[in-house]
Amino acid sequence: MPPDEVLADEDATRSRVAIATWIAAATTLAGAIISAIAFNGLPSYDDRVVTITDALGDLTTGTAIPQGRAALQLVYIGDHPVPFAIGPLLSGIGGVLMFFTLSYLYRASQRRSGQPGGIAIVAAAVGAVSYGLGTALVGVLRVVEGTGLDATATNSDALDAVGSGPIVIGTILQLLGSLTLGFAFVLMSLHAMRAGLLTRFMGILGMIAGATFVLPLDQQGIIRSFWLGAAGFVIARRWPTPIPAWQTGRAEPW
Repeated sequence: MPPDEVLADEDATRSRVAIATWIAAATTLAGAIISAIAFNGLPSYDDRVVTITDALGDLTTGTAIPQGRAALQLVYIGDHPVPFAIGPLLSGIGGVLMFFTLSYLYRASQRRSGQPGGIAIVAAAVGAVSYGLGTALVGVLRVVEGTGLDATATNSDALDAVGSGPIVIGTILQLLGSLTLGFAFVLMSLHAMRAGLLTRFMGILGMIAGATFVLPLDQQGIIRSFWLGAAGFVIARRWPTPIPAWQTGRAEPW
């Protein structure tokens, strides 16, 4: 496309994508913080640990196996559903909204340099949907399973509950989404930087943010949220200094 058509097409959706990017940053950070606070407040019940020896002894004597830590913690989650459900839901919404950011950078990079290839947008779409849906599904279903347990539930009941089919499917979706979304982050950031759409700092930070989907380096989502927030300003063309590639419609390598 000629540069003037590229700029006109990007201007048509620039504001909406920037807003979606900022919402993704806010929900990602809020979801991570709420989940962290909720699980940090989860009682440890260290005095209620039921070891294998204890359980075998109870079975031998015909004594009912008491509730163990796993069962008590899941019951607690069911009794306090709001923070344990809201956190994953917000994180899931943030994950889905990341697609709009990545797809905008994909189109902008493609029109300027012809890269990245189609695999990048496929990874972004599959990753965003899988990660968002899986994260929300696991969090909500954990709460649902917790509300289904009562005072007589054992550790075995708790393990059966969290190992149910829907939760397993959600976990698989979350894992698949983490891998593919992280891959998309790395590719988009790299090629957007090469086309001059992202500064070197933003490009490298975006690749690091992609790596955090796989490596446990950003449990609170701070790096990811910061990058998304900053990317929103870049897309909105409100970055502190003008970025030539966004103004000319052509690749302007750093």
